[in-house]
Amino acid sequence: MANYQLIAATGCPTGIAHTYMAQEALEQAAKKKGITIKVETHGQIGVENELTTEEIAGADAVIIASDKDVNAERFAGKRVIDVSVGRGIKEADKLIQDALDGKGKVMGGTTKSVNGSTENSGTDQSDRGSSASIGRQIYKHLMNGVSHMLPFVVSGGVLVAISFLFGIYSADPTSDQYSQIAATLKDVGGTAMGLMVPVLSAYIAESIAKRPGLVAGFVGGMIALSGGTGFLGGIVSGFLAGFVVLLLSKMLKGMPHSLEGLKAIFILPVLGVLITGVGMVLLSQPMEAINNGMMDFLAGFQDSNPIVLGLIVGCMCAFDMGGQ
Repeated sequence: MANYQLIAATGCPTGIAHTYMAQEALEQAAKKKGITIKVETHGQIGVENELTTEEIAGADAVIIASDKDVNAERFAGKRVIDVSVGRGIKEADKLIQDALDGKGKVMGGTTKSVNGSTENSGTDQSDRGSSASIGRQIYKHLMNGVSHMLPFVVSGGVLVAISFLFGIYSADPTSDQYSQIAATLKDVGGTAMGLMVPVLSAYIAESIAKRPGLVAGFVGGMIALSGGTGFLGGIVSGFLAGFVVLLLSKMLKGMPHSLEGLKAIFILPVLGVLITGVGMVLLSQPMEAINNGMMDFLAGFQDSNPIVLGLIVGCMCAFDMGGQ
């Protein structure tokens, strides 16, 4: 098995273009410096070029260029440079050099130089302050939910759009345009679209608390969907479920090892679903009011000046994963 001096993991919310652009940029930068590197990609089709335990153990440093969860806990004890996928594309040469110079920080809070001695890493762009780190972690958790949600939105939206080719009212049994094929397409597409909020919530929670957070996230997302809180409710329920399960995991850390299985399949799911579910039920009414207020605000602009409407739509498009 080949040993690599550096290893890396790349990923972007959509998992289509930037993931592989960062991979190529890092590989080219390493090649120019005569360095061996293996880059694992977290694209929309899953993990490719997966790093093995032996390859992780044998590498001098790790570069994470990602805006989504790449299971970074695997790199515990390794010196890690963690940046956005955009920097992985634009600053690949600098990241490779930083890794060779011993910059970054060791997973777990201590730092290590190239020769293995322990020291403080100082403050550089790869080892930013706590507030920036918290903001970046929140962004990563959110993007992990978005990346898993996208296939449901795309597949459902396309099927619903195809149903309209038979006529705007082709799915309505009382209309002259009614078509059984169109109605079936709209039902299937609508089901896929309906899973958008629960999946978003579930994978935000999964990014925070790993697998134990998944069930609480799904349930919180379903309550958000049925409670009329929509996309905003899915985001809130995902973060609520993730941090609730993470807190419960830490509180139950002292349990006997023989009860670990019980904790994973019974205690954490039951308590996580209970606390998240009750929390979302209590939050649904005020959040529904906020959601409806935002919708009414946007609907009020549909008959306004086309330039103003264009600016609003343009800003919304730019905020929607702008730059990804």
